Amino acid sequence: MDRPTRTNEKALAINLDMGRYGSFAEIGAGQEVARWFYRVGGAAGTIAKSVSAYDKTVSDAIYGPTRRYVVRERLEEMLRYEQRLTLERLFPQRGDSTAFFTFANTVQARSYQGNNECHGWIGVKFQSHPRDEDSQIILHVRMLDSENQAQQEALGIIGVNLLYGAFFLYHRPDELVESLLDELSIERIEIDMIEFSGIEFRHVDNRIMSLRLVQLGLTPAAMFSASGKVLQPSEVLRKRPVLLERGRFSPVTRVNLDMIDKARAQFADDGGAAVQADDIVSVMEITMSNLRADQGEVDLTDFIGRAEVLGVTDHIVMISDYFEYYRLAAYLRRYTDRRCAIVMGAGALRQIFDERYYARLEGGILEALGRLFKNDLHIFVYPQKDPETGTLWTVETLEVPKDVRHLYGYLVERGFLIPVEDYDESVLDIQAPEVLEKLQSGDAAWEEMVDERVAEVIKARKLFGYGAR
Repeated sequence: MDRPTRTNEKALAINLDMGRYGSFAEIGAGQEVARWFYRVGGAAGTIAKSVSAYDKTVSDAIYGPTRRYVVRERLEEMLRYEQRLTLERLFPQRGDSTAFFTFANTVQARSYQGNNECHGWIGVKFQSHPRDEDSQIILHVRMLDSENQAQQEALGIIGVNLLYGAFFLYHRPDELVESLLDELSIERIEIDMIEFSGIEFRHVDNRIMSLRLVQLGLTPAAMFSASGKVLQPSEVLRKRPVLLERGRFSPVTRVNLDMIDKARAQFADDGGAAVQADDIVSVMEITMSNLRADQGEVDLTDFIGRAEVLGVTDHIVMISDYFEYYRLAAYLRRYTDRRCAIVMGAGALRQIFDERYYARLEGGILEALGRLFKNDLHIFVYPQKDPETGTLWTVETLEVPKDVRHLYGYLVERGFLIPVEDYDESVLDIQAPEVLEKLQSGDAAWEEMVDERVAEVIKARKLFGYGAR
């Protein structure tokens, strides 16, 4: 039987399931999720309590004070508090026959001034069976409708979708994620973080779920920490200077690490008082185009391998669907007004000056570079050897097409293209394809081309085809 996709059908299916019973706690944007269950009928079989602690003083009295109200910590405390209260009050009477749940959200919709960030945290803590341990799903959304009423409507729909997915699709998390935008669109809601935890999701890798968000177009980018914990981008990047390196990282080599380490030190020195080294967020970014195989499919084993080796280097990992650097720069500017920089090899810089990539832009390469370098973004350029001739490409020696040489010179003169100076000459001969070929063929020379921590995790977990021959 096909699952329902309409919001009223999902809400009614939950109401008619007599084995589920729970509480709704919603802060901001009204009681839009609970409203659906009242509207379709049969809510007495589902809703034990519906509450809106809208006043800040009341909210603090119930859930405790927090630094901000639309934050993950507030949502998680709401889920813990309300689920504990529900179990204390109702488990003795009906715990043998009822799977209890708590739905919560804390949301900031469009204000009457119309200039605020419209986003929210949504979550559900639930038992999949009576007397079961709790499982939990939390997600962060950006509401993109221009009117408050439309945002409230979208919030109600995604809340119902989340509850239906938690109750009926928890054993198929990929389908659950895909169902979150039933009767919605990516023009109305962006889901930039999702995290599964608890007994039913003990085998779910949240890094893969982050990848799914980007694959499905639910968000243009997703992030996770070195330990694999999923991150909400604004919580990480908000008002912080950012340094980003893009690469395939299959595997991450000594060159990759030298690039970001030396650029980070130079970024802090060049930024003066405006950039403190400890405040810089260092991000290793992989684009979807770099993850897709020849057939356009993503090899999940390969993706996890890259995530594992990046994790041991202690960098935040970002997956994005931004092929163009100017779109990536705009994404970073969504979250921070501090200085941002990208570090890349000289060969990648030459591609930026290839006009073919901007044919669909009305303003062509001028528009693209104008977008890229506005708002004080800089590119640190790491020297790179021509793999065929051995010639060293630098900011000063790089050859770009004749038509854009004056533009290139202007950007160098204005300080937008900054040479990485204190680089390690001993790693310049390392080529990532050669590292992978040696690794897979059993040539131990690859181990000298990567960090010791990277080599250890590759061998221990047999990543990238290690040990296959």
